[in-house]
Amino acid sequence: MSDAPAPEPRDPKAALVFDDPLNQQSSDDTDRGWGERPSGDSAADLRRFLDEKPPHHF
Repeated sequence: MSDAPAPEPRDPKAALVFDDPLNQQSSDDTDRGWGERPSGDSAADLRRFLDEKPPHHF
């Protein structure tokens, strides 16, 4: 006989799920987040705009 340890139970979150992904609602299926602007600092908005602007737009 072997003295192998008993297998530990698996975490149910780590299991693979083979459900149909088209039956689930995605974030694109909702209107949440579309056109909403977070209220923030206008200086931070300008800094982000300038940081993300391509070099040929200067």
